[in-house]
Amino acid sequence: MLGRISEAWRYPVKGMAGESLSACRVTDRGLQGDRLWAVRDSARNEIQSCKFRPGLLQIVAQYARARGAAGDHSVQLLMPDGARVSSDVPEVHELISRLLGHASRLEPLSAQTDMAAFKRYKADGHTWLDELKATFEREAGEPLPDFTDLPQDMVDYVSLPGSFFLVSPLHLLTTASLDYLRARQPQSDWDTQRFRPNLVIDTLGSEVGLIEQSWLGGRLQLGEAQLRCTAAAPRCGAVTRAQQALPADTRLLRTVVREADQNLGIYANTLQPGLLQVGDPVYLHT
Repeated sequence: MLGRISEAWRYPVKGMAGESLSACRVTDRGLQGDRLWAVRDSARNEIQSCKFRPGLLQIVAQYARARGAAGDHSVQLLMPDGARVSSDVPEVHELISRLLGHASRLEPLSAQTDMAAFKRYKADGHTWLDELKATFEREAGEPLPDFTDLPQDMVDYVSLPGSFFLVSPLHLLTTASLDYLRARQPQSDWDTQRFRPNLVIDTLGSEVGLIEQSWLGGRLQLGEAQLRCTAAAPRCGAVTRAQQALPADTRLLRTVVREADQNLGIYANTLQPGLLQVGDPVYLHT
């Protein structure tokens, strides 16, 4: 046993803060109800993430009903000023636009019937890549992720076509990695919400360091679900941004780049759907 699930998080709206769960079903598209909404920039006609619109992190999104992904998909948004607004009301678009400083619309995934809805905005042949690199907010001498051989879908689309996921439907993080980085930068708050995992695995002190990086290619059993660990998660400037309960802190990114080869956590895909609960044991099969 590697450890136990200590936290489960679902993000009803892409780029916004999400909701903590005690149990959730894993589907072929990740945690049930994850990223069923997104914000579209009206001028660019492009789905936005917190990479490009960090103000999204100031909004907490929760499903209006506890079951979330079945039946009623409407969401409630807790704004930075404490106001609550439903995805059903017409003024929600204006409130989001005002916060982000860009004309925007909140849209459900169910309304996207054409692959063009997921297209990346390109003013020309290179500006889009310059913009993407800038979101990683590297300082002089710090490495960037390797962009030399991007899959064509990542070149053409701002999210996985047909979804609001950037790279993969599941993101995993361990307490061992957070403890490792916290020890190297104890002045920072290493709250898991900064890193937007779906699942946090408590390694129970049995492992130290960036342990999940050694799981790549392996198969995890969590409750009824099985996942394939697919890739490391390089970190961008979003981890430094303020959220409602967390201040901005650029030291977090400097530490991840310096001490963790710029990666924190891993991505995963679903091999076997099923129910998982906080407290479930986690096993690795190679």
